[in-house]
Amino acid sequence: MSVNLNGDQWDVERVVGEVEESLLHVGKRLGGELLGGTLFEEGPGYLGPYHLHYGNEELLLVVAGTLTVRWHDGEEELGAGDVTLFPRGPDGLHAIENRSGKNVRFVIFSSMVDPDVTEQPERGMVGVFAGGVPTTGLDAELEAFFPRDAAKGYREGL
Repeated sequence: MSVNLNGDQWDVERVVGEVEESLLHVGKRLGGELLGGTLFEEGPGYLGPYHLHYGNEELLLVVAGTLTVRWHDGEEELGAGDVTLFPRGPDGLHAIENRSGKNVRFVIFSSMVDPDVTEQPERGMVGVFAGGVPTTGLDAELEAFFPRDAAKGYREGL
């Protein structure tokens, strides 16, 4: 079985804000258990969340178009054929943006560590995922988001 990254078969087609987006769950389609991947086609103006993962690392492959990656220490423009890695933890803090006037197509491959914890430091938010790893367009059994400063100590409040 195979999946063509240049095809037009999508699992999810939607509009988020004013941006059209299409998603193909490549890893799931191929039966992946320990390695996942989602193909994205994002219209102009797309801005993904500025976030990091504590459990999973991600590998970004640009298939077509140009996108901008925001890192904790700057920005980088990537084009078709470029690949970059978002390691686990603070060094993997990133956001993906389409500043071009055209659609951009990219794949994010990910380890499939479950559970996972994500953080969006500028928003002061933490996300917890269990019963499935964070996958755009698919919900895990448990997805909980809360302010980081709402955290309690292990025995606090007992």
